[in-house]
Amino acid sequence: MPDLRYKRILLKLSGEILAGKSGFGIDPEKASYLANEIKSIHELGLDLGLIIGAGNIFRGIEAASRGMDRVTGDYLGMLATIMNAISMQDALEKVNCQTRTLSAIDVKQISEPYIRRRAIRHIEKGRIVIVAGGTGNPFFTTDSAAALRATELGADIVIKGTKVDGIYDRDPFVHENAIKYNNISFDQVLKENLRVMDLTAITLCKENNLPIQVFDIKIPGALKKIVLGEPIGTIVSERNYD
Repeated sequence: MPDLRYKRILLKLSGEILAGKSGFGIDPEKASYLANEIKSIHELGLDLGLIIGAGNIFRGIEAASRGMDRVTGDYLGMLATIMNAISMQDALEKVNCQTRTLSAIDVKQISEPYIRRRAIRHIEKGRIVIVAGGTGNPFFTTDSAAALRATELGADIVIKGTKVDGIYDRDPFVHENAIKYNNISFDQVLKENLRVMDLTAITLCKENNLPIQVFDIKIPGALKKIVLGEPIGTIVSERNYD
């Protein structure tokens, strides 16, 4: 077995990655691609927890901005994360990965309830634990859920797979002169209000000295290179790089 940079990770994926060309819904081909990327690191012996957002289906905060009650919108968003989780469970099992979906919202027919000790036990048995339903509470994003569950499960790092290859000082899709950070401190992220994760997630990771690595999940093999120690994307940590 190769030397791994991390023993246990929490992988946070944006829901948009599951969407097809329409930018909405769940594309089985995208799910299959993600499953193979995840399998490539899990078969190395890595402990793995997985959380998926719901931007491809529903965003509570956007619905609230258009008049829906915020709490109602957030609960709908949490239900959407369960849909994505079950889709990824199906895709992972098709490539022979053992998985368990644990949800903070009780849906007995398709998932187990999220209980920390149960999740850790599944991980210790070599299963990929997919955590769904966010934190189970409104007003918290799946980024916050990722930071919380990573801390609870004893992960070494939160790895966030997005459509961007790292963290920039401004939106690289809008500004051609945007500058990419290879390393950045939590304090600088907070000071510059960089949209890495929401403030609750950043603060929780900072308080628990839990680094975050952001990378482009659409690049085949990038995830495996990260766990093998290659400098890909951007790392956010306690260290001040100024």
